[in-house]
Amino acid sequence: MPAPQPAPPAVPDDRPTEPVVLRDPRAIKALAHPARLAVIDELFAGRRLTATECGEIAGLSASAMSYHLRALEKWGIVRRSEATTDGRERPWEAAGRGLIVDSAEPRASSAGEAVLVARQLDRERADILGWISNRDEAASWYDSTVISSGMYWLTSDETKQLSEDISALVGRVPRRSADQAPPGARRVRVSFSVVPVPAGSGPQPEQTDRPQADGARPPAG
Repeated sequence: MPAPQPAPPAVPDDRPTEPVVLRDPRAIKALAHPARLAVIDELFAGRRLTATECGEIAGLSASAMSYHLRALEKWGIVRRSEATTDGRERPWEAAGRGLIVDSAEPRASSAGEAVLVARQLDRERADILGWISNRDEAASWYDSTVISSGMYWLTSDETKQLSEDISALVGRVPRRSADQAPPGARRVRVSFSVVPVPAGSGPQPEQTDRPQADGARPPAG
């Protein structure tokens, strides 16, 4: 029986507590790349990874991945970690507790945001379909899975409040890295969208002179 290996040196938990907020359209465009999104998921899940490890995730060489990591570092999305376990290559880590896109120039960043959202939705779609097609998991995990969608008539203020309420609820969930996860835990993707439906793609409220309560749907014609 092989002798037990010594545990690696403890890594201090100095992870950032504030989210990274992207407002510059150029930063949003820089993020919208498949290789970068692949490692963003891992780094913002709390992992610290070397360029070699990131390259393995994204299917790139370490040198090619280093280029992408430096591009993300330029916009404050990732950073070099001070903690190392072997004293050699310094790993990379997320520069914030989460990632928020809040463009200061919506028109200028719309194309980049569209690409970013499309690629992120592709990743979520793959995860969801992969989960649904796997019937070998314990029933308890299926019982805890929810995929829901609905349409509501809301004012802009009500829509903003809904987004803030959901964000606050998700914000109370502990953000753990793999080394902090309790026994039996697994990675769970949590995503939501609160998006107005484009005008003309469905029934529109009738314009009347009668006062109505905020958010109430007009009576059917």
